[in-house]
Amino acid sequence: MSAWEASRAPAAAQASAACPAIRAERVSVRYGTTTAFEDVSLEIQGGTLTAIVGPSGCGKTSFLCCINRLIDLTEGSAVSGQLTVGGESVLAWGIDLLALRREVGMISQRPNPFPLSIWRNLELPLREHGVGDRTERQQRIEQALKEVGLWDEVKDRLNRSALALSGGQQQRLCIARALVLRPRVLLLDEPCSALDPISSGVVEEHITRLRGRCTIVIVTHNLAQARRMADETAVFWTRDGRGYLLESGPTEQIFASPRSPLTAAYIQGLRG
Repeated sequence: MSAWEASRAPAAAQASAACPAIRAERVSVRYGTTTAFEDVSLEIQGGTLTAIVGPSGCGKTSFLCCINRLIDLTEGSAVSGQLTVGGESVLAWGIDLLALRREVGMISQRPNPFPLSIWRNLELPLREHGVGDRTERQQRIEQALKEVGLWDEVKDRLNRSALALSGGQQQRLCIARALVLRPRVLLLDEPCSALDPISSGVVEEHITRLRGRCTIVIVTHNLAQARRMADETAVFWTRDGRGYLLESGPTEQIFASPRSPLTAAYIQGLRG
């Protein structure tokens, strides 16, 4: 068990029950002298599906990348404020990033399977994260593929290249690759934007089925998708070239009676 996991373990049950799964307090991100977004405070409850929407350039993806510290991979990035997952800071110096990213998985905009077999795509992260028992790896792989509706489609060709799958299948494989590590949080950055409408519908359906199994945060430009899927919605906006959180709340309230005129104009297609 890593130091980060050990620090969380004694209060795991209490944290999951009493604390928001994710809490941001005045979080800001800068790339050199450019501010991506500033002073975002947002609480995301455990087991819910939250959509982050807003026009391009308002910091949605940057916020998502803070949650599992992928922001660190961008040269010149700097994060300030407080950000916790399960009550523990993810911005603290010296935390175990491998353990954090095991618990907070991320799916990118375009499917990115490894140029390996379907089986190896799922086995490799298990080996990297220390799951040495072969039977356990087999069970986890089968379970993850079933959770994204892929098992019946690929069980007879697990040793074939993942790159031979369709775009929608590849994206579901990438989701399974995250789920095989049993994350508590799943981050998705425009997961359907590169897919055709039919494939997008299949991926959306399987993401929605994960509600309650883990906390899901999805960045999307598809407002209809956000309204269909999300329990809560956060609207980001820009002011003087800097992103900020315009408003957040239950999805139906955001779409039916938003507090901000900017939100009302955005969801009606008049702004953004």
